[in-house]
Amino acid sequence: MSFDEEWSAARATATASVTMRLNQAPADPGGGGGGGGGDLELNQDHIGAIGSEAYKLHTRLQTDGKHAATATAEAAGALTKEGFASGAALLKVNSAWESQVKTLVAACANISNGLNYSLASHAKDEQQLQADFTASAIDKYLK
Repeated sequence: MSFDEEWSAARATATASVTMRLNQAPADPGGGGGGGGGDLELNQDHIGAIGSEAYKLHTRLQTDGKHAATATAEAAGALTKEGFASGAALLKVNSAWESQVKTLVAACANISNGLNYSLASHAKDEQQLQADFTASAIDKYLK
């Protein structure tokens, strides 16, 4: 059997066994885990803790991610001086490592800053909504 014949047979078998299944939310209103009926919930303590950990990781990576840079550069220089090709390779690996650490540090900063912004923005929106609701005619009817 040629590759084309085998490939056609495999495609036909795969096509014949395709089915569709739609995922859906649980029917009972309390089944979502939060019991909130689908409302968006912002737990400031959890978000604050995640932001705090991202900031700690950011701070540690800035120093710990570079702790071997000097020794690596010295080793690469010594290897290159002795005519070993591995010296240049070690410098290349170190450069890639430094680039990846910088990317990770930036990502941690983005997470921390983004969560801080989200918390502040949410608090501001909540205050505005509360002020708008208090000033609305609906509030008069609820009293």
